Amino acid sequence: MTENRRLGVLISGRGSNLQAIIDAIKAGRLKATVAVVISNRADALGLDKARAAGIETLVLPQAPSSTREEYDQVLVQHLQERQVDLVCLAGFLRLLSQVFIDAFPNAVLNVHPSLLPAFPGLDAQRQAWEHGVRVSGATVHLVTVDLDAGPIVEQAAVPVRADDTPETLAARILVEEHRIYPQAIARILDGK
Repeated sequence: MTENRRLGVLISGRGSNLQAIIDAIKAGRLKATVAVVISNRADALGLDKARAAGIETLVLPQAPSSTREEYDQVLVQHLQERQVDLVCLAGFLRLLSQVFIDAFPNAVLNVHPSLLPAFPGLDAQRQAWEHGVRVSGATVHLVTVDLDAGPIVEQAAVPVRADDTPETLAARILVEEHRIYPQAIARILDGK
């Protein structure tokens, strides 16, 4: 039964966490299938990674005349048509509305480059570096309508070195994101 677990992955950019999911599936560490990768940006590099892996891709930019709820309903429709069990945000740079959350209750995951609840939102690595913390990290959490505030599924700590820049810190955090995201997906799919 585990081989039928279907993921929908939403991206906006380079797709490195998408690639980590694809690699974990290929290596047998994650028993699931990526049913579809959807991007709100046609230039998202992650689309090429999905296509190279033989995964269906869709580009769905939000029409200027549509509301966030209307856009989310279109996303929901595409994901439900593909019988997605779990939605994974992998650098999807949009806030989801209650319409989306209600369609996938406790079935939307996000990976964030900080130890939440510290440093939610954009550029978390720079926020941590500027704040002078000694430890930052990565968090996988269930998504709610509140920004980066859902229940935590998994975290990994990353020390902040004296010679770090926001970029070097971000690179080390990304390694941990790639490690813990597939693990957290498996935990949720396994009902843990």
